[in-house]
Amino acid sequence: MPKSDIHPTWYPDAKVICNGEVVMTTGATQPEIHVDVWSGNHPFYTGNQKILDTEGRVDRFMKKYGMGTTKEKDDEATS
Repeated sequence: MPKSDIHPTWYPDAKVICNGEVVMTTGATQPEIHVDVWSGNHPFYTGNQKILDTEGRVDRFMKKYGMGTTKEKDDEATS
């Protein structure tokens, strides 16, 4: 028999709240869970994700180690 009064209270219908709106229900040890990001507003899941290489890291690496740029390699291969 498990010991009594050692386990937290289980809430089978705990509300997950983001920006004041209930976005889903789940089982948890707290009646309400407040989150900033969830799959409905995360850029990866909504398709708004942008990957930027503003510093040109790849080109800078290639230039630093004398490998040229990736464009030069592509041009040489097609010639």
